[in-house]
Amino acid sequence: MRLWRMLFREACHRRLTFAAGVLCAAVAVASLIAALVALAYHDAETQAVLERKAEETDQLLRQLREEMRKTTLKLSFNAIILPENQSLRDWHMQDYADEYMPEDYVMKLADSGIVTVRHFLPVLQRKVKWPERKQSIILVGTRGEVPNMHKSPKAPLVQPVPDGTIVLGHELHQRLGLKTGDEVVFMGQTFGVHRCHGERGTKDDITAWIPLKAAQELLDKRGKINAILALECLCVGAEGLARVRRDIMGVLPGTQVIEHGTKVIARAEARFRVGREAQEAYEQAEKERAEARARQERLAAVSVPLILAVCVLSMALLSYSNVRDRRNEMGILKALGYGTGTILLLVLTRALLTGCFGALIGTAGGATVARWLITRDPTAGLSVTLFPDARTAAAGVLVSLLLALVAAWIPALLASRTDPADILMRE
Repeated sequence: MRLWRMLFREACHRRLTFAAGVLCAAVAVASLIAALVALAYHDAETQAVLERKAEETDQLLRQLREEMRKTTLKLSFNAIILPENQSLRDWHMQDYADEYMPEDYVMKLADSGIVTVRHFLPVLQRKVKWPERKQSIILVGTRGEVPNMHKSPKAPLVQPVPDGTIVLGHELHQRLGLKTGDEVVFMGQTFGVHRCHGERGTKDDITAWIPLKAAQELLDKRGKINAILALECLCVGAEGLARVRRDIMGVLPGTQVIEHGTKVIARAEARFRVGREAQEAYEQAEKERAEARARQERLAAVSVPLILAVCVLSMALLSYSNVRDRRNEMGILKALGYGTGTILLLVLTRALLTGCFGALIGTAGGATVARWLITRDPTAGLSVTLFPDARTAAAGVLVSLLLALVAAWIPALLASRTDPADILMRE
């Protein structure tokens, strides 16, 4: 009788024992597959969650940075470049410089490659009498901003004053009854009112802005300015003003730099806070996912080995019971000339068949169990497959076969060493 036929007929004859062995192998494989699939799902879902979180964070950062940029730009310029021999005491008292420097300094600064400041605005500012209106005002001559040639272009902080026009502060246009589009004579020259500012509560309310060239002609300071306004870049880091001064004075040695500290700090803190909060949110999500996986690993590390041990013990008991019930059969086979190796192969092959059937059932069952466990979590998003891949399925089959062999090894040795004379004599 052929080996496979003997195995088939024996399995059919002892259906319950064979089915119990398959069930034990299936439970062992199912527990392993369920744990592996659940962990693989968690890793894939974690990656998807973090990618979505990173995308949401980037989008939020872009929106917040743009909003913050618009808000913080209202702080205007935060660094002022003055002539080196300008008395800071006089500058603070007058709020304008009475020393001058060449207008081309601003182009020299823009072409220098400096990266710690941007948005350069040359100005000529003086307190003057408006003879036609018989009152004192602050006159500011300005031109369009000169961009930093070595950095990406940004929207200007202030709009230039068109030629032949004047921009008036709130107090001036209210007191004089002027509005946009009117014409006004200032120091003998006619200007059209380009814009009237709202109330700011600063000296800007008594300030008039005209084109730089016109201011230079009126004040007889052709080609001269007395300040360059600039915006410090957030890239200056902890060195702050010291680095800015070092960079600017390296390009313009006959100058000094004054910083509006509160504006710099407010602007930097606002932007850094946005980035820090977004990064903390991403890190918190990453930490929560890592903690959840650690809990799953601890559960699998305890439950899976325990289930495997119980299944191996059960399969060993079933195999021993099968060998004991077939003692007479084993004795007859050996009496008919079947050797020890054949008897050993017969028992182990039966165990391998049990493991194969158990692996097939356990793989499908493990995936089902994993899906059930995962869908119990209302926050789970089934964005990845819940079926084992080829490596996981192969691992399940290998484990099932190894468990079956380990469980059947000792009973197989006992069966192969059966003495047919002893069995037949007893019968």
